Amino acid sequence: MSEQISLTGNVPPSANGKRLDQTLAEMFPDYSRSRLKSWITDGQVKVEGQVVDKPREKVLAGMVIEVAAELVEEQRFEAQPIELNIVYEDDDILVINKPAGLVVHPGAGTPDGTLLNALLHHFPAIDQVPRAGIIHRLDKDTTGLMVVAKTVPAQTHLVAAMQEREITREYEAVCNGPMTAGGMIDEPIARHPTKRTHMAVVALGKPAVTHYRVVERFRAHTHLRLRLETGRTHQIRVHMAHLRHPLVGDFTYGGRPRPPQKASPELLETLRNFRRQALHAARLSLHHPITGEWMSWDAPTPDDMVELIAALRADRKEHPID
Repeated sequence: MSEQISLTGNVPPSANGKRLDQTLAEMFPDYSRSRLKSWITDGQVKVEGQVVDKPREKVLAGMVIEVAAELVEEQRFEAQPIELNIVYEDDDILVINKPAGLVVHPGAGTPDGTLLNALLHHFPAIDQVPRAGIIHRLDKDTTGLMVVAKTVPAQTHLVAAMQEREITREYEAVCNGPMTAGGMIDEPIARHPTKRTHMAVVALGKPAVTHYRVVERFRAHTHLRLRLETGRTHQIRVHMAHLRHPLVGDFTYGGRPRPPQKASPELLETLRNFRRQALHAARLSLHHPITGEWMSWDAPTPDDMVELIAALRADRKEHPID
């Protein structure tokens, strides 16, 4: 499926002498710069009735610009009736509480059965939005809140807000080792130099900043609250492993069970059976992409993490710490 886009306007005085791609971004802010640029290079933009396919071409105030383009879905995926835990929905966005085990986007080894397939079933028109409106991702075994755009204008504004760090994402986690205080981790992240599926702190990587504070300390573990300033792949998991406090259950980054001495059989079993990273996207806050209203949502701690924290508390009660 595709949609025909027809846009017309006069170059405003503020864009006099500017490049065509910059001018289009100013005139038609509902569409991303990359999309507008591709329309130019594809010959779908006219200036004063003539096709201009060079984004750097200069324009003058008052010139008539016409865009006749086709909004085509990037790839056809199958709609599948997968249950979604929808926390909020309106005409422009929806917020979901993702369960553990649900992959966000089809990829190698997971061709379907993903959040994207579920979104196509829930709201078929979302196939007109790139990546079915998915703005950011959570790892397969991370639970919690995600925002999805239902329209191209909503997506454009949300992507810009994400890039400008105007969307607040807070997480709960349980890590290995007792931590005494919170702090900030400012370490660049990139693909691991030898392990293709891993990320790592790399000197020439992309900037990555994570803030964290201690919620509760146990004998050999710590319950944390974290806030992302950037959104790199596996950011919290990599940063915590870098501090030598990998998340419980995160076997990719060293989070194997590390029970305290004289741990009860119940705690040993709980740690042994916790088979995913103990990470949950607990709060999401943002300005609505269309109305501008500040909105915030909270997702309760999932049952498996509640049970993990309860087991750690019971251990601390049995073996008090200073």
